[in-house]
Amino acid sequence: MGFTDKQEALVKDSWEFMKQDDIPQLSLRFFSLILEIAPAAKNMFSFLKDSNELPQNNPKLKAHAVKVFKMTCESAIQLREKGEVVVGETTLKYLGSIHLQQGVADPHFEVVKEALLRTVEEAMGKKWNDEMKEAWGEAYDQLAAAIKAEMHAEAAA
Repeated sequence: MGFTDKQEALVKDSWEFMKQDDIPQLSLRFFSLILEIAPAAKNMFSFLKDSNELPQNNPKLKAHAVKVFKMTCESAIQLREKGEVVVGETTLKYLGSIHLQQGVADPHFEVVKEALLRTVEEAMGKKWNDEMKEAWGEAYDQLAAAIKAEMHAEAAA
C-alpha cells in the first residue's frame, strides 16, 4: 500500500507542533528515554561518555535529537513521494560509517525507535493516537533500514 498522504501529514503536522514546544526539553527527554531503556547506550554517544548525568544545556545532545526527529519527518515525506527513503548519498554514507564505528547494532535502532515514539507521544498528549504511532514508526523504520543498508555495505567493503 505504501506510505499515505495521511501518514505523511500526521508526521509533518506533529513535528510542526513539537517544534513550537521546548525542543531542548524534548531532546533531553528523548535521550533520557534511550538511557532508561538501554543504560549502556550512553557510551555510544561522544557527548554523553564522560558524564554521569544528561547535560541539560549540551548543544550536541539537542542537535542529535533534532536530527533524528527531522530525518524521520523527512523520510515520511520521501516515503509518500518516492516510495522509499532517499537520504543524500554523502549523508547516508556518513550515517552508515559513524553508526558502524560506534558499534550500533539492530537492537540499538529499536531502542531509539521506542524512545522516539514515547517522546512524540508525550509531546503530542491527547492528539497522539495509533495512526500517528504507526506513521512515525514506519517513517523511522524506513530511515533505519537505509542507514543499516549503508552500514552493511561499508562493513562488506
